[in-house]
Amino acid sequence: MTDMANEIERLRAALATAEARVTASDAMVAHLRQVIARMRQDRFGASSERGKRLLAQLELELEDLEATLAEDAPIEPVDRDKPSSDRPARRPFPAELPRERVVLDTPAHCPCCGSARLSKLGESVTETLELVPRRFKVIQTVREKLACRDCETIHIYWRRS
Repeated sequence: MTDMANEIERLRAALATAEARVTASDAMVAHLRQVIARMRQDRFGASSERGKRLLAQLELELEDLEATLAEDAPIEPVDRDKPSSDRPARRPFPAELPRERVVLDTPAHCPCCGSARLSKLGESVTETLELVPRRFKVIQTVREKLACRDCETIHIYWRRS
């Protein structure tokens, strides 16, 4: 009987150790997800090569941890109704919101060759939502795309003058 009691105690200790490992792994995965999310958010600001490498390294480490956890976890059914992307697609602003169109000034001469023979190819429109007290309005910033007929270069002007 004592052999059986010793075996039960040994199995309980092994179970407690395994549960502690799983808890630690879950905490590490959650922490890495937060770090990766923060780095992805920072990536669209001023970024450096070091930040990109660190992000790639952390993503690989997270994948390894998730693979290890997946090997130990029971198989769960796949929910086919969920969309595959975690990020929802950006919808356009409602049409009923008032819009203010701001067209950025373009130069009269080509910055490369100085030619005055510029022709409009199209425009790039960016919409931003601005909160005016007690109402919203959409500001459309228009950047005209111009092509020089002499040097055959295309220019898009991004700054207000």
